[in-house]
Amino acid sequence: MNKKVISFFTFGLLLIIIGAIGKFFEWEQALIVIGTGLTFESLALIIFAWNRIKK
Repeated sequence: MNKKVISFFTFGLLLIIIGAIGKFFEWEQALIVIGTGLTFESLALIIFAWNRIKK
């Protein structure tokens, strides 16, 4: 896999975990953090699929 895809996936996963911890502690911005993490996960999936289709 491409390093860019792994970076997007890892960063998205980190944001989702931080958002989940934030929901546990009832932080107000936790849903925004989770949404941003899911966006990065989606970008990683799109880049990965694009590279697969390209080959």
